[in-house]
Amino acid sequence: MSNLYIKSPYIMQWMPHATVAAIVEEQGKFLLVEEVTERGNRYNQPAGHLEDNESLLAAVIRETLEETAYAFKPEALLGIYHWKHEHSDSTYLRFAYIGSVSHHQPERALDTGIVRTVWMSAAEMRQQAMLMRSPQVLKCVEDYLAGQQFPLHVVTHL
Repeated sequence: MSNLYIKSPYIMQWMPHATVAAIVEEQGKFLLVEEVTERGNRYNQPAGHLEDNESLLAAVIRETLEETAYAFKPEALLGIYHWKHEHSDSTYLRFAYIGSVSHHQPERALDTGIVRTVWMSAAEMRQQAMLMRSPQVLKCVEDYLAGQQFPLHVVTHL
């Protein structure tokens, strides 16, 4: 998927993809999903695109449930990540949220393209860095381990 360009007789406007991601750590392991991509199966945090008329918090809660069958409770903003995909013309703005999961629904079908959920340590992720969906995946974990976090209210939804 490439960046969205809005064409009119007067302007052409470039638009990056707004995405959200859930950073969940339990007992030294991070919640990931294995997903089918154009480059083969890759690992990613539960993540996805912001939908029209949806807040970022609602998006990360929805995406985590759809991709992992866990209820996600955001507790802090980890950071905002800007990344241009090296294999396409797409640019992403990722809003990564730290939180916890509960109420697992193992009978719930996962989103199309999601193979399974995986709990992986940071060391395991580093060893398999080439299998991460993007450099954002490991960068978010490193920032989390460094203690980076911001209060949820730094992002305002009007």
